[in-house]
Amino acid sequence: MTINVLSFTTLYPNAEQPRHGIFIEQRLRHLVESEEVALKVVAPVPWFPAQFGQYGLYAKVRRIDQRNGIEAHHPRYLVIPKVGMSITPLFLALSGLKQIKKLIADGFKPDVIDAHYFYPDGVAAALIGKWLDIPVTITARGSDINLLPQFILPKKMIQWAAKKSMMNITVSHALKKQMQKLGVPEEKITVLRNGVDLETFKILPDVRKQRQGETKQLISVGNLIELKGHHLVIEALQVLPNVELNIVGEGPKEAELKQLASHLDVGDRVHFLGYKTHQQLAELYNQADALILASSREGMPNVLLEAMACGTPVIATNVGGVAEVVTEKPAGIVVSSRTKQAIEIAIEELFSENSKTRETRCCAEQFSWTNTSKGLFELLNKVVPG
Repeated sequence: MTINVLSFTTLYPNAEQPRHGIFIEQRLRHLVESEEVALKVVAPVPWFPAQFGQYGLYAKVRRIDQRNGIEAHHPRYLVIPKVGMSITPLFLALSGLKQIKKLIADGFKPDVIDAHYFYPDGVAAALIGKWLDIPVTITARGSDINLLPQFILPKKMIQWAAKKSMMNITVSHALKKQMQKLGVPEEKITVLRNGVDLETFKILPDVRKQRQGETKQLISVGNLIELKGHHLVIEALQVLPNVELNIVGEGPKEAELKQLASHLDVGDRVHFLGYKTHQQLAELYNQADALILASSREGMPNVLLEAMACGTPVIATNVGGVAEVVTEKPAGIVVSSRTKQAIEIAIEELFSENSKTRETRCCAEQFSWTNTSKGLFELLNKVVPG
């Protein structure tokens, strides 16, 4: 029996935001490969009458898009900047409801709504599921469980959605424990870890041969925001004279980070590379001696898996599911303390050892999208009414 799956998320990538929630698209691509699932995506985008800043970008997103054989619909939902946090789930649900009703009228009746990110997406999906009598599953991704429950109303709504959901999915065991602290019963939580594209991210011998000289190269990949900890890595370079840092990503802290690098007199060794495609990232991982991730919080960071799949060891702070990824010495080092000094020590320790490219790659190979998709299909099959 083919299952009609309606994936609901504001994080799905589109032509204007090609790396937005790419891990969700990858999971869904592998799910439909089974040919036992018919899938459509409803990925609402924010709308505000005055199209300034990001709202101008959102306005360019096509209403219907095709990416890698998956049809994605992008209805608009009202967002009121700075004051709309508590009412956004309702606006999102109303937008999604209208779109899903249209899909049903056109002949696609979802057997299950597969939502990603608990707030506001999961809350909105739970409302839609209640209104249309469709079972819902919700996947927790990280800050939706680690951060947002600090706010009273979002916490109550997340707890309500988790109760209404037929099954709650987390991308790490660490996130599962956080959900249990919110009162979600263990039997209503399934761990389905993110996978890695082992065909795109792989060892590139010709690229690795191009390495030369005594200078070591670090790569840090992530939005240029405080929680990613790029500033700590830049500060660590002060006592690591033979180390260069490539930073891949965009964000509001770029000017501040460049100023910090210049102030610390390491600006000539810090390179801001902006946005890169997956193919470009694979080459950069192969050029690097290590990936470094100094985040203050994470769910299941895919960049660790990507680097490891390219044979490049990682250094990462012990947050979220990091310790579930970096489990063996060839994979890299987990830093217990998020400080400049701890990061310095970890870099020196890693570079004092001879990394074994093939062994590092093997550490990533256990994180297969095939296994994740199989587990997801089995789960969806259980929640769909017989």
